[in-house]
Amino acid sequence: MLRLLTIEFEKLRYSKSAKVLSIIYFGLFTFIALIASIRFNLFGAEIHIADQGIFNFPYIWHFNTYCAALLKIFLAIVIVSLISNEYSNRTLKQNLIDGLSKKEFILSKFYTVVSFAFISTVFIFIVSLILGLIFSDYTEIGIIFSDLEYLLAYFVKLLGFFTFCMFLGVLVKRSAFALGFLFVWWIVESVVVGVLRFLVIDDATKTEYITQFFPLESMSNLVKQPLTRLNVIQSAANQLQTDIAFDYAVHWYQILIVLGWTALFVWGSLAILKSRDL
Repeated sequence: MLRLLTIEFEKLRYSKSAKVLSIIYFGLFTFIALIASIRFNLFGAEIHIADQGIFNFPYIWHFNTYCAALLKIFLAIVIVSLISNEYSNRTLKQNLIDGLSKKEFILSKFYTVVSFAFISTVFIFIVSLILGLIFSDYTEIGIIFSDLEYLLAYFVKLLGFFTFCMFLGVLVKRSAFALGFLFVWWIVESVVVGVLRFLVIDDATKTEYITQFFPLESMSNLVKQPLTRLNVIQSAANQLQTDIAFDYAVHWYQILIVLGWTALFVWGSLAILKSRDL
């Protein structure tokens, strides 16, 4: 494992695009967090987003993992490019000639995916912990370290999404086409989910049961939108006598579904590579 990871990170070390996209991903999230923590005037009104409770423990774990997941496309581009460069630069063929098996090649990419997901999760944990300790109204140990399941869900979500990108990279070979395929898949899946939800099945529970097995939908379900959990939204809903019924929890079966897709994408990548004459 260490040998394969060393090979992959050595390749990444010489990739300018990978460095730039990684910096954009981590830098953009940090920038957004800093903006939310700064007081500024807008048309004479003082704005301080942190006062809305977004950095309160334990809510911050949910809010920050959701926001960070919206930026995952930057790391996805790195992964797709990493695969496509193996074909365009003919390093894949050279690696196989040098004694690397096709299974080891796929495992090296998978280990890289796991590393990206793990590093991103640790980064979100550190940034969220710092922001929470500075701005949270609740700093008791029991409160600080509650709801950490959102970090696990975030890690699994990235793992599933990145292995999907890895699979598309192996399947299509070119990064632009792979990302285009990913976009088309997202549109098609969204349309199918919408059709099932509003036109085909009247029962919302049945619709959710079916759509939770779709790859992108299953990943989306791991960290659901946190905005309606904010006190200001809840207060507004109470004043309007509107009940916001939403399941924000991370369920074990949702994690298993995404892990199932992860295993399928890794197996599919290996099966495609084995079937090709390189």
